[in-house]
Amino acid sequence: MNNPVLYVTPDFEGILVKLRSIQPSLRSAEARVAEWILDKPHEIIHLSITELAEKCNVAEATIVRLCKKLGYSGFQEVKISLARDLVEPIKSIHEEVLPTDDFRTMATKVFHSAMQSLSDTLKILDYTELERAIRTIAKARKTDFYGVAGSSFVALDAHHKMFKSGLLSASYNDPHMQIISASFLTNQDVAVGISHSGSTKDTIESLKVAKKAGATTICITSFMKSPITKVADIKLVVAARETTFRSEAMAARIAQLCLIDLIIVGVSMLRQQESLVAIDKMRRGIALKRY
Repeated sequence: MNNPVLYVTPDFEGILVKLRSIQPSLRSAEARVAEWILDKPHEIIHLSITELAEKCNVAEATIVRLCKKLGYSGFQEVKISLARDLVEPIKSIHEEVLPTDDFRTMATKVFHSAMQSLSDTLKILDYTELERAIRTIAKARKTDFYGVAGSSFVALDAHHKMFKSGLLSASYNDPHMQIISASFLTNQDVAVGISHSGSTKDTIESLKVAKKAGATTICITSFMKSPITKVADIKLVVAARETTFRSEAMAARIAQLCLIDLIIVGVSMLRQQESLVAIDKMRRGIALKRY
């Protein structure tokens, strides 16, 4: 793929302009971050806050402070602003699709992107972590799934499939309900946080509460080095290349759903007798709902 073309929105005060204007007043640690962003703005779009902190040898809090000095709520908003400055707007819809593409070409690109995400995920999947996740969930008293926005639907899908397999589970997309449920978990339970960026505050805070309550914590994310991985006992990472410039990746969701299917199959194989009994009960139950 060609390098992104510089695009400037009319009357839009770019983040790089803002950054240069406050650069002289920054503390040394903040100045290192500012210099890194100014030198490699295109690379920032591809990084998590944890990765940038490591590259600049600063704390994540330093990056957050710098973002707020620029007038943004956090690093994710800075990345979105940079994308507006540096990337063709059409790429915010889909990185591969062009305005000149017909619908057949669009379909090919979108489907290929999803297939590529699944293929890439298989290559990077940590099978040791996967086995730990499956075995931990298989013996858990209860498994909570946390996710907000697009990730909430993945969490709900996970709960739905586990429920049909005879496992006690729940999914929450409301941050308050997440915290409440997490507070009641025990060392016999599991909490799974789902976040493409790995930087979703509500999901991370819920995992922190669950961990403090004694539960084993698992994260599903697209960034190996991100804030959510710091509060997860078990880390599962999926790959998604087609949506670098979106706040939520389309293909990442497909990979997340497939990973959930894999976990459910693995857990069911470890609990074959219980799973088969549950599936039979479920089939007889939902038969009443069909003609």
